[in-house]
Amino acid sequence: MANWTGRSIFLLSWLTIVAANAAETQVPVNFSGGHDTDPKDHGRPVVLIAAALKVKPEVFREAFSGVTPAINGKPTGEEARRNKEALLKVLAPHGVTNERLDTVSNYYRYQPQKGELWKVTPAKAQAIVEDGHIKKIVVSEPGSGYSSLPTASVPGIDKTSLNVKLQFGEDLAKNGSIGAVEVVP
Repeated sequence: MANWTGRSIFLLSWLTIVAANAAETQVPVNFSGGHDTDPKDHGRPVVLIAAALKVKPEVFREAFSGVTPAINGKPTGEEARRNKEALLKVLAPHGVTNERLDTVSNYYRYQPQKGELWKVTPAKAQAIVEDGHIKKIVVSEPGSGYSSLPTASVPGIDKTSLNVKLQFGEDLAKNGSIGAVEVVP
């Protein structure tokens, strides 16, 4: 039988602490930004709108080039009709219906002059950390509404770069979501 002395108990306690510190821990990933738009889009989240309509951003930009925005707020009935005609003239050949255009337009409608942003659901992820190094990132909630790549960081781990990948599609609740976050080697 082993003779447990004070020194043996200390050594066993120290090994237990070292093993616990070497174990994996989960650290929340911080996301910031991800809501930039192309300057030529004048604040419209064209990548999100185009994906939701199943057209390329260039097609939506072409369609929107025929729109005359109202000068003082809400367009008159006649202005709205002309704008809708201009949009559908370009979008209808791509399978976009009036109903789908209305649904998508209403979903992404916002007033930036009032400090608003289109509908966004923040993403959540955890870094699996061992010995101070990120082993992998697990996205628990992909979020939605990201029009550009957000910055991802892990508190306490400053020298590791993370690469965020976005997913776009016609499901409005998932459009512009985080597809993956990878550690850059």
